[in-house]
Parts: sequence; structure tokens; C-alpha cells
Amino acid sequence: MNENLFGEIIIRSVSFNEEEIIKNMIDLYLGNKTIELDPTFSIGAFYNGLRKPKYKFDIEPFSKDVKKSDCRDLPFSEESIKSIMFDPPFVGGSRAEGKPGIIKSRFGYYKSIPELWKFYEDSLKEFYRILMKEGFLFFKCQDSIESGKQYLTHVFIINKATEIGYYAKDLFVYAVKDRIIDPSIKQQYHARKFHSYFIVFQKTKNKVHYN
Repeated sequence: MNENLFGEIIIRSVSFNEEEIIKNMIDLYLGNKTIELDPTFSIGAFYNGLRKPKYKFDIEPFSKDVKKSDCRDLPFSEESIKSIMFDPPFVGGSRAEGKPGIIKSRFGYYKSIPELWKFYEDSLKEFYRILMKEGFLFFKCQDSIESGKQYLTHVFIINKATEIGYYAKDLFVYAVKDRIIDPSIKQQYHARKFHSYFIVFQKTKNKVHYN
């Protein structure tokens, strides 16, 4: 955050601090209220210094206060949740070449980018089902390179979410100064990704049409 000439706080779209982005989204769109649901909670690293969500789920819970559930089939009735934080896997690729590598082992992955994107699509549909009207979905994602191809995942997500009925209300960029580099990659063909996105979707009438 910055201040303008009048001393007012300005929320910027780019930050090197992930917690700052999350706090800014909460302040800006939830009126400083707690995120209600995180279906991919893991160990809750997002919420250091922040209030944790009311409902915490994961496909493989790490603690007793996190319930087991697939984010594509959540135990909530239609239009019952006000806000969702979603931090899914972002890597796709085959195990055929041997070990999955540092990134895949640490963060989880799907066998191919199309399979990963299908997971995103199914999750978006489930979140749309349980979100209240005017509710918010905060979707963290990162673009990928697989088998020499550039996959602009954030473009796919925005297009698919718009198709489902969401309004893409905002976009935050989380930049990092250092990134884990897979030592198995010997030659570089694309710019290394040193940023990811937090896309803010709202379940409301779409105000912008791109096609």
C-alpha cells in the first residue's frame, strides 16, 4: 500500500508481500471481514497474521481442524457462502521422465495442463453453485510452461469464469525476488515466472464482455 498526496492509503495491484495482497482484498471487497471458506487450506500459510477462514477443507488435511473434501464437491447448499479463497496446484506434466522435480513434489501437480485446467473449470462451477449472489472468489494462479509450450493460465481462468457467469472484478500481481528453480531444466526458452496472480471474481452480473 502507498499513500497519495493527501495521506490517503492507496491499494496497489502489485506487491512483493502475499499477506499484504490478501489483506488488501479482504479490506477492499469483504469490508475487513474474514474469508468464509478455503477449500485448499493445506497448512494455512496464507493467513500468518490474518484471521483464518471459518470453514477449512483440503483433499489431504494436515490438522484436525481441517475437514477432508474435494473442492469440486463441497458439503454446502446452493448460495450459502459469501467468500472463498482458492489456492490450487498450478503445475502440469508427466512423470514419464522419472522424478517429478522440486516444484511438482512440493506443490502438487496434474499429469497435463489440460487436465489441470479441467480441474480449475470443475472447481469454478462448484464455487459458483455455493457462492451467494454478489459473493467473492479469490483465485490464486500462475502461468505455466510445459513441454516447450507457454500456457497463459490466468487467461484461461478468466475466460472460463466469465463463461460460467462470474465478473472478473480485479487482478493482483504477487511478485517475488527469488524462485525455486528446477535443476533438471538445462536450457531456458521462455522468461522465468517470478510472479503469480490473485484474480478477484464476483458472482454478479458481468459488466464487461471480451468477445
